[in-house]
Parts: sequence; structure tokens; C-alpha cells
Amino acid sequence: MYVLGVDIGSTSSKAVLLKDGQEVAADAVVQSGTGTSGPERVMDMIFKKSGLKRSDIRRIVATGYGRFTFDAADRQVSEISAHAKGIHYLFPKARTILDIGGQDVKAIAIGENGSVQNFFMNDKCAAGTGRFLEVMAGILELDVSEMAEWDIKAKHPVSVSSTCTVFAESEVISLLSQKKAKEDIIRGVHESVVGRSMGLLMRTPMEADFVMTGGVARNAGVVDALKRELNKMVYVAQNPQVTGALGAALFAWQDLEKKKGNQKTKKEGQ
Repeated sequence: MYVLGVDIGSTSSKAVLLKDGQEVAADAVVQSGTGTSGPERVMDMIFKKSGLKRSDIRRIVATGYGRFTFDAADRQVSEISAHAKGIHYLFPKARTILDIGGQDVKAIAIGENGSVQNFFMNDKCAAGTGRFLEVMAGILELDVSEMAEWDIKAKHPVSVSSTCTVFAESEVISLLSQKKAKEDIIRGVHESVVGRSMGLLMRTPMEADFVMTGGVARNAGVVDALKRELNKMVYVAQNPQVTGALGAALFAWQDLEKKKGNQKTKKEGQ
């Protein structure tokens, strides 16, 4: 039996196909989000990977910024709950989650059963998000996927202190004109991202285990900067970009189990 979770973000669309509530049968990511063809394309990709059709899927749950625009979903859940559910499935001991997406940052505290205890979110400014990293990479004439390998080379990291993406852009241009090494600037950019995130994390109980999720978690330079700042281990899923979609799929399976239980109770009561 198959269910599907779809996470429609501001900059990407993700999907996870779950079999029998346990096995991830397929996952897919399209780097286009809400308001684009991304959601339809990620569905097509999942069906192509799995060889299934829409009629083979028992339930679809959508999450993310664009969840209410996705008509194929049977219901919607918040991305906070979806990430908590997905991370708890992957890391049952997780208690603190840092989710850095394309245009927002979330710090989430979860309980031992994976329920959300509290969360704090920055969605007012692109600073410290995936978009921030894309802008910085552009100035440095790199693809954002290359930043981690440059970070490793840093010997004399410089500070990028501006709290605004526009001002940080000017700051990085100034550092380049001062002939600062590209790798040292990148280390400073990564530490700047973590510095902004810590303001949110510090508002949670800061309980271990710590897990980082979202697209930015694919950047080992940011993950390493967070480890240094916390002086603790930080876990990252094999594909951190799809943990929200995984959580949505788990909610879809939970819905089926609940419906099955209700039908059984009704039948026994007859």
C-alpha cells in the first residue's frame, strides 16, 4: 500500500513515496517551488521512478509554503509538523531541529514521541537562508554546491557581519577588493548563516540530539559551522531536503491507519 507526501516550498518541490508505512519507495526533488510547474513535475518524477500511477496511491498529504495550492492533496499539514514527523522517523532521539530552507529558518523543539513542543521562525528576511547563500555564491562566481569544498581550505576566516543580504553583498564585494581569500570569505559566510540561526535555536531548550534539515543542510560547510558553534554533534539525514515530504507521507499513512481503526471499531459495535 502506497501513500505520498509532497512538500512545496518557495524554491523547490519535494515528494516521498512511502510503502506500507515503513519503506521509502522513491523520492524526488525539483528546484522549482510554489507558483511554478515544480509540484506537477515532482509528481511526474515520482511516478516515473516507481512505475506507479495516481490510482495506486491511497492518500496524498501536502506540506510546505505552497501546500494550499496543491489540489491533488487529500489534506495539508504545516511544514513544522511535517519536519518534526520526518526527523523523528529518521532520528528517534532528536530533540532540536534546525531547518534552513530557501527563504526561511526554523528552530523546532520536539518531544520523545516526535510531537512539536515549540518552534521559532524567521521568514521576514532572506539573511541566513538558502537564498542568502545563492546570492553570496553568485558574487564569488561559484555555484552554491561548490561552497563546502572551498570552506575546507579556509585558513584565516573573515567575518561577514551584516545582518541584511543586500549589505552582506556589499561587504563581500569589499572583502574581495581587499584581496581576501575566497575560501576565507566563504567560511565567514557560513558562520554568518549559523550566527543568525543561533538566535532562534537559543530560544528552544537546546536539547540534544541536534539535527539539521532543509536544503542548506546539504552544505557541509554550514553543518560544520553549526557543530563548531554548538560544540556538539549535529546529525543530517542522507537527503535532508526531503524530510518534510517524508513527514507528510508519514501523516498520510497515519490517516489510513486511523481510518482503518475507526472502521474496525464501528464494525465491532454493530
